[in-house]
Amino acid sequence: MLAHDLRCRRTARRTGAARPSQRGAALLTAMIIVTLVATLAASMVWQQWRAVQVEGAERARAQSAWILAGALDWARLILKEDARSAANPVDHLGEPWAVPLAEARLSTFLAADQSNTDDAPDAFLSGVITDAQSKFNVTNLLKADGTPDEDQLLVLTRLCEATGISGDAATRILSGLVAIKAAAKTPSATTPLTPSTVAQLAWLGVPADAVKALSPYVIVLKSPTNINMNTAPREVVFAAVKAFDLGQAERFVQTRAKNHFDSTAALQKALPQNFDLAKAKLSVNSSFFEVRGRLRLGSRVLEQISLVERRRAGNHADVYVLHRERVSSLDQPAS
Repeated sequence: MLAHDLRCRRTARRTGAARPSQRGAALLTAMIIVTLVATLAASMVWQQWRAVQVEGAERARAQSAWILAGALDWARLILKEDARSAANPVDHLGEPWAVPLAEARLSTFLAADQSNTDDAPDAFLSGVITDAQSKFNVTNLLKADGTPDEDQLLVLTRLCEATGISGDAATRILSGLVAIKAAAKTPSATTPLTPSTVAQLAWLGVPADAVKALSPYVIVLKSPTNINMNTAPREVVFAAVKAFDLGQAERFVQTRAKNHFDSTAALQKALPQNFDLAKAKLSVNSSFFEVRGRLRLGSRVLEQISLVERRRAGNHADVYVLHRERVSSLDQPAS
């Protein structure tokens, strides 16, 4: 009996000593489980938040693209109506297409009730149509047979002078185009690409600062074009008419602002005597235009730059999109 009691007491002591250890292990296991559950829950919440953000950004991108596409269609309609309503095929800065759209809140156009726009998106749209033929077309540097056009090289050299950069940029552009034309006769995997935008003139070895300085005054079109002297800025007028200095070019632009040239004959009278308009590639109408749309959503800005061609057929015209580029950036506050 005594021996039995002693065995029971030893067993009770061992059991009592084991219970605190078991309780500690159970508590540690519970803490590990809670940590794992919290980690998994946090991961699921983050993934859901990220999916919502991605979906929101994609929706905003798609909506912005639709809005800018609509703005481009509106610009095409304006250019078509201009060709239909014009008495003669002359393009100048007094026409409706040349009036820029100042930044306006988009909800004022979209809301059925313009007095109730509190729930409308905080979006602002602006845009402008510019005459691509108001600029010097780099393609003019080559004749139809691919040889250099020295007269047009002189125009580009004078344009470089007007913008304060070295005339070496003009020579580099011409040399690059001649080399590309020659290489295209025997195409291969190493044949250089022909630039299609002003920024791509850097492919021809033109320094970045020269490309930036020339950007407002040059363009790359698919075929040679005339300069529209009704829309050309002072620097392009100076470059195109070698008898002009910058002062005379400025007076020419000011005179034109009062009365645009309604024919090539009127333009001829405003230029030096015996000036050859055809040789200088000058005119008073245009077929190529640049359409710039700018959409501001909060701090984000999406810009679309489109090159379009208007093809006339009597009083009817069609406008085709040749090139389109979108640029996204952060809005820079005015300093």
